[in-house]
Amino acid sequence: MAQVPQTFFDALAVRTWCSLALRALGRAREEIDAINVYPVADGDTGTNLYLTLESAATAVEAVFAGYETGRAEPSLGDAARAMAHGALIGARGNSGTILAQLLRGMAQVLAGAGETSAAARADGPALRLALRRAADSARQAVAHPVEGTVLTVASAAADAAEEAGDDCRTVARAAYEGARAALAATPEQLGVLRRAGVVDAGGRGLVTVLGALVEAVTGEAVREPAGSAGSVSGAGPAGRGTEPACQGESGDDRGEAGGPAFEVIYLLEADDAAVARLRARLDALGDSLVVVGGDGLWNVHVHVDDAGAAVEAGVEAGRPYRIRITHFGHGEPHPGRERPSGAPAQRAVVAVVPGEGLAGLYGEAGATTVLARPGEPPASGELVQALRRAHAHEVVLLPNDAELRHTAGAAAEQARTEGIRVALIPTRSAVQGIAALAVHEPRRRFDEDVVQMTAAAGATRYAEVVVAERQSWTTAGICQAGDVLGLIDGDVAVIGTDVTATARTVLDRMLQSGGELVTLVVGDEAPETVAAHLEARVRESYLAVDTVVYRGGRQGALLLIGVE
Repeated sequence: MAQVPQTFFDALAVRTWCSLALRALGRAREEIDAINVYPVADGDTGTNLYLTLESAATAVEAVFAGYETGRAEPSLGDAARAMAHGALIGARGNSGTILAQLLRGMAQVLAGAGETSAAARADGPALRLALRRAADSARQAVAHPVEGTVLTVASAAADAAEEAGDDCRTVARAAYEGARAALAATPEQLGVLRRAGVVDAGGRGLVTVLGALVEAVTGEAVREPAGSAGSVSGAGPAGRGTEPACQGESGDDRGEAGGPAFEVIYLLEADDAAVARLRARLDALGDSLVVVGGDGLWNVHVHVDDAGAAVEAGVEAGRPYRIRITHFGHGEPHPGRERPSGAPAQRAVVAVVPGEGLAGLYGEAGATTVLARPGEPPASGELVQALRRAHAHEVVLLPNDAELRHTAGAAAEQARTEGIRVALIPTRSAVQGIAALAVHEPRRRFDEDVVQMTAAAGATRYAEVVVAERQSWTTAGICQAGDVLGLIDGDVAVIGTDVTATARTVLDRMLQSGGELVTLVVGDEAPETVAAHLEARVRESYLAVDTVVYRGGRQGALLLIGVE
């Protein structure tokens, strides 16, 4: 459906832009992943950009939802700040972190323009200034900028916009055309791209986002020429992986295998002075350093060999959380991560698990596991490594987390290009994965096995009991920091103050619609008596329902519950 053209930029334009950009990145995600050779050839740039933009779009939609019951509409400042904040807290990977800073730079100008304008909207000159602020702030956030990357594309977009007229439509079109021309030239600036025969993946993603901006303000979709998403000089994405570059948007184009073994990302609450010291400390530890944000909240991204030291530096600077550590698959591997020798097995299962206890349980059942510690979801590159490590012709992938659906999908697609037959079962919780693994039968035909595992997972309702980190709106009302939350099938259903009482209420609600087996996975921080109490509750109140209890270790949630 065509968008309504407009000569100004307001809150609705922000919403439309985010929606169109998310849709466009969804279409281009696999192509962008396929040309991702820099900074690390792990095939997840498109996915990381999509997830970052998805977080931004979700935040903007939440602002609009808050105004649905009244007659007022959100201001341009409300929408722009929500976009920037959503991108900041949801940024994934090197390119996603830079995209978050680009959006933050734009939001700073747009919000200011909206507050000084009686019509609460920005005109062409304001949009032009926003594009310049975006490019400059992103470049400043990178420790050692490199040309031929998304930074170059962003600067070119801002340069082109400065030569345009004062109409938003003209500014947007000029920025898009300038970015597209700069993207085509990236292989001339970066040897790793030239040798692989591709344009820069992060820059390609930014061109997609700017194309959505054009559509948001003109109502006309841009038409990109064939081949703009991938190859140059006829080499195409097939050249991907021939150049395992190891630097980021910061650092040299060394074009050699190896480099830092880990990508470390976390959100950080800290003041400006502490962040300045943190930059210097992390710059000495590794490369690809990008620190974005402000006003006390930052997103930190760095490639290092010592992941612990990078996290410790964050602890010294302030309060790091949502910590994600990804092993690139080169350098010193983790114990047990070496690819097995000998002939590949016919079939294997790869599962993402939230704690050491479940890792052991899944491992005993024969699955290859990827440990997702609290606040550290795996990236697609780590899942690809696990699919390879399973050393099988056929692999069933269990992400065990609804938020990993895009990441797991990207990993599965990459593994398929390497000749591995992968079936992705969209499990949303580790208890669904347990149910699927329980009916796994390698001697069945692959398709039949996948159907049975999918059916078992789908027949399992899941819940978790967690402690709220901060005050927030939920589907069950407003919760305060420290409240005990009971989530059923992903939505908050119970807000309480006692872990055992909340868990009992959640279990009762789940069993109202029947069940034959209750699975309890108890975390290290849960009360010692909670499992025994729930077992007694099932035994006394629900005849013919069995209960099985596992120790989950440090799994984030106090308790996971499954009902089959």
